[in-house]
Amino acid sequence: MKKLDDAVIIGVDHGYGNIKTANHIFKAGIVGYDHEPLFTGDMLVYGGKYYVISEGHKEFVPQKQSDEDYYLLTLAGIAMELAGEGLTEADVIIAAGLPLTWTTGQKAEFAAYLTRNAEVSFTFRKVDYHIRVLGAKIYPQGYAAVAEFTPSMKGVNVVADIGNGTMNTLFIIDGRPQVGRMFTEKFGTHQCTLAIREAYMREYGSELDEATIEGFLINGTGNITKDRLKLVRTVAEEYVGGIFRRLREHGYDEQTMTLYVTGGGGCLVKNFYRTKGSRVRFIDDIRAAAKGYEYLAELQLKAERGV
Repeated sequence: MKKLDDAVIIGVDHGYGNIKTANHIFKAGIVGYDHEPLFTGDMLVYGGKYYVISEGHKEFVPQKQSDEDYYLLTLAGIAMELAGEGLTEADVIIAAGLPLTWTTGQKAEFAAYLTRNAEVSFTFRKVDYHIRVLGAKIYPQGYAAVAEFTPSMKGVNVVADIGNGTMNTLFIIDGRPQVGRMFTEKFGTHQCTLAIREAYMREYGSELDEATIEGFLINGTGNITKDRLKLVRTVAEEYVGGIFRRLREHGYDEQTMTLYVTGGGGCLVKNFYRTKGSRVRFIDDIRAAAKGYEYLAELQLKAERGV
């Protein structure tokens, strides 16, 4: 969260797997109830309904404004950031992002979605909040994660933002993003999870729990017998190989370009691909995009105000 005059800028990275703010991360799951549920730890109360955050699983949708879920998850993220500063009331500017090639087409609509209510009162974790939403700034995913040090990028660089739902690729030459060389594909880490589940079911006739798969992808190993671990690793390596095939199809050359890997899928590249040393760099901060949105919004707002 950044302060600008009497307002605060709060960056929210609306992932398909997780919601990230500058200081928090939580599952992009939400389940609504008409009556107060039994477990209320991460409960949001809004519009007379009760919502448990991080419960369930958010399915991939090409337009994030197609239902109310991301709006409600945004309120939860804002509450977490405000709580960290001891605030329950604030003037808020939301800084968010969309997949690279979707930004232009969906930018205005997504901003309108996030600012649908100029004033909002809600309760989160049994604390009452009241915010005034002054606006929303929307930026390209992937680029935001490297925006602060983009000017220092010399030569030809490729940013691969691997999220749960999509993979975004952007070329940056001597610090300049190449608008004609950016790509968005539905090839996020969830595709790897589905492939592992299918292969495991086909081979052993039983389901492998999604939490076990997630732990394996993050750590490169897991509490699985050796033979079954070998199968899971083989599928993960095939998925990561697919990432690099797609990058090469877009013009990536491992010998002459520097690759920046960001997003939750970065751990898969680390664990299941033999990288070429210093030519592959990892943005390990899972909240880098949310921080980048705040950075870009602060720059834009200061320029607009002549600061």
